[in-house]
Amino acid sequence: MSDNNQNRASRRRLLQASMGMAAVAAFTPFAVRAAQRELRVGYQKGLLSLLKKRGTLEQRLAPLGVTVKWIEFSAGPVQLEALNVGSIDFGDVGEAPPIFAQANGTPIVYIAATVPRPAVEAVLIPAASAIRTVADLKGKKIALNKGSNVHYFLVKLLQKNGLNYSDVNPVWLSPADARAAFEKGVVDAWVIWEPFLAAAEKTLSARILADASGVVKNRAYYFSSRDYSQKNGDVLAIAVEELNRIDIWGRANRSDLAAELAAVWGLPKPIVDTLVARSSFGTEPITRSILAEQQLIADTFFDLKLIPRQIDVRDAAPATLG
Repeated sequence: MSDNNQNRASRRRLLQASMGMAAVAAFTPFAVRAAQRELRVGYQKGLLSLLKKRGTLEQRLAPLGVTVKWIEFSAGPVQLEALNVGSIDFGDVGEAPPIFAQANGTPIVYIAATVPRPAVEAVLIPAASAIRTVADLKGKKIALNKGSNVHYFLVKLLQKNGLNYSDVNPVWLSPADARAAFEKGVVDAWVIWEPFLAAAEKTLSARILADASGVVKNRAYYFSSRDYSQKNGDVLAIAVEELNRIDIWGRANRSDLAAELAAVWGLPKPIVDTLVARSSFGTEPITRSILAEQQLIADTFFDLKLIPRQIDVRDAAPATLG
């Protein structure tokens, strides 16, 4: 075969192959042909667990060609480590861990916030304790998680009641170890959040000395990475909408919400009824005033030498804020 004939045969085969692929594409649904995307959700046991169970996020995202992968974590800081190494795209966390993440160079972006929930963190004391006021905590051993939301709460609570942070003796313990120390009387007080708070009230007869009402806002936050949020704002907006739907449903159906959370946490429903009764519900967009709340936490932690450098929380603002 001559070179010209070989070239013509090659062109015919290429044209036939191209026509075949075009025919396949013509009969392929758009959602399949569209560039496939994925939302990897890092979650702790809580509201995101309910969203996973319902499957509504997958239903909303399917027409966009987006699949959802769920990865469970034991705590917020671990979630943010996963974000930093590119293992997740979205998650939920308390107000303190994002401060540490940003200070350590994690490309975190705040996506949404819950409404303030001050009643779901508190200082607990034993039922028979002689402590009656916050001022009585002077010189006492107080169990808490270092660098957590309750750490900030304790600092501000002491300030509000005329004490310095140096007036108390913090004992750095995880919730499980803190509960054991509290039960054995090794510490005088325990600063903790839900559901550990309600569980200690019900099973240890612990008393609430003070919760965070009038002291700090105690929001939770939904986060993403800078890169993912810039490319997938539509996906994240849908995730936040679905979370807010559960929030609004939970406010109107507290007993049903408690039953679902009790199953998630493996706790008796009466304990979860207690914490649901004092919870607030709703998801809000990030605003400058919300970032200002986070800036106060960041400045406090820098003053306490808990973070290595001073940060500007506005650097973690969503693009939608401008």
